[in-house]
Amino acid sequence: MTTVLRMMSPNLINGRNLYKGSQILVKGEESKSRSHWRFSTKEVSLRTPQATASSGASSTTTEPKGREFDKTTYEDNMLANYVPVYVMLQLGVITNDNVLENAEKLTKQLKKLKQSQVDGVMVDVWWGIVESNGPKQYQWSAYRNLFEIVQSCGLKLQAIMSFHRCGGNIGDDVNIPLPKWVLEIGETNPDIFYTNKIGNRNEECLSLSVDNLSLFSGRTAVEMYRDYMKSFRENMEDFISSGVIIDIEVGLGPAGELRYPSYTETQGWVFPGIGEFQCYDKYLRSDYEEEVRRIGHPEWKLPENAGQYNDVPEQTGFFEYSNGTYLEEEGKFFLSWYSRKLLLHGEQILDEANKVFLGCKLKLAAKVSGIHWWYKTESHAAELTAGYYNLKNRDGYAAIAKMMRRHHAILNFTCLEMRNTEQPAKAKSGPQELVQQVLSCGWREGIEVAGENALPRFDRDGYNQIILNARPSGINQDSKLRMFGFTYLRLSDRLLSEPNFTTFKTFVKRMHANQEYCSEPERYNHELLPLERSINDGSFEKLVEATESVDPLPWLEETDMSIRPFESVLSILKSTFFRNKS
Repeated sequence: MTTVLRMMSPNLINGRNLYKGSQILVKGEESKSRSHWRFSTKEVSLRTPQATASSGASSTTTEPKGREFDKTTYEDNMLANYVPVYVMLQLGVITNDNVLENAEKLTKQLKKLKQSQVDGVMVDVWWGIVESNGPKQYQWSAYRNLFEIVQSCGLKLQAIMSFHRCGGNIGDDVNIPLPKWVLEIGETNPDIFYTNKIGNRNEECLSLSVDNLSLFSGRTAVEMYRDYMKSFRENMEDFISSGVIIDIEVGLGPAGELRYPSYTETQGWVFPGIGEFQCYDKYLRSDYEEEVRRIGHPEWKLPENAGQYNDVPEQTGFFEYSNGTYLEEEGKFFLSWYSRKLLLHGEQILDEANKVFLGCKLKLAAKVSGIHWWYKTESHAAELTAGYYNLKNRDGYAAIAKMMRRHHAILNFTCLEMRNTEQPAKAKSGPQELVQQVLSCGWREGIEVAGENALPRFDRDGYNQIILNARPSGINQDSKLRMFGFTYLRLSDRLLSEPNFTTFKTFVKRMHANQEYCSEPERYNHELLPLERSINDGSFEKLVEATESVDPLPWLEETDMSIRPFESVLSILKSTFFRNKS
């Protein structure tokens, strides 16, 4: 055991000491792949690279006198690289019967989670539970009980306005449908739901085609979403004003994401199928027919050659790489219309959310899906069916970033843990390039960017990839490229068991730039200010035109704060040793 502890004592990370015990940080020469930092454990001097190089000289050599060390300045510089970490709670933490299930167990889990120094938790606030009894009959008591437990554990809260069904997506282990009375309307008018080419309805969420149609007891879909958020604010005002609720993520589609439900397991989709367009309900069909008549092409129809859920691009006439319909004028117009409708959907709902939470000290956020399969093909088929008109020579995410900037919203992106080498070759995936592209769009637009993992991970490789994406230029004093926050998916017994929990704690520490939990967000430039009104800085049409393809910002090849092999095991041995010794 003593030998093991001696091995651990330097606390080296990739040959560089970045732990709190090492109080000095100076920047040395830079390579193409990463910044190199040299450290001194002496709190009274700062060694320059030249002085360090001469350390092997004779003891009679005079060492240059170092600058006085200011510990406060050091910690402030490191806190500039602090990325808050949140953990997503279980999907069914509130049951379909609107009951907080097993509050005692949850409290124990949250208290243990707090030991990892996470900043808070995220939870779905299900429309299908709260407004299940009838229009405007909101029942918030179970969520208030949940929020009180979160508050008592000293955790912050990100609340998702979940206007979608739970069940049918990857990782869904419970079923929470839309409100019963909404589904009853759908029984007589199934066109309120997204519909594929052969007429299959998807009841995961309402079609964006009904955003402005008064089909729901005199209300439009957007008005229902607005009223729900307004009731949430009124009933959770104490949690908002006390700073417990710091983030409202607005659900904009399936899985809460701004996209069409183009790939759904309940419809038979299997990874890496290209998915299907979801615009064949009578309302979207009518809208498209009107648009093509307006431009003088009444003969243009909705795609009939785009294949089925599990096809590959080359099997379809629409996505065929060399001469597919997506390259023709008819295909280009359709894809522009399809993606524009999605963008307008997000624009309207975020504008309503902004009005509802205006003046509150919190952030708005919206999630964009990480559709990485078929990214390394010419047609990007899976992205196109989801509504992201993204090609090699056309950026499909810049307009989304601009739209979010108008409403002071954080762009939350997924699949941060994924690496290209982990994906099957047949999928032609590019999660690393996709993450770089989307995050770069957000940072170039000057908005805050946050992220999540798409699938549960407990290994250092997944964590290291997240750390890299959270700070793609590494630790630096200006921290220009730094995520606003990261949410880990999700709380489970497996996460809290060893050695997973120790690895997770190490991950949180690295995300915090090796600093302790900081209860003062202003110290890492996250001060919450009253939400301002949305910006009206030009027409929506001008926003849609933001399609120029630009190279992503530079990324390090690997993080400069990685979790080392066997680090968790060594940490467990160390804590066990000192516990037994005491």
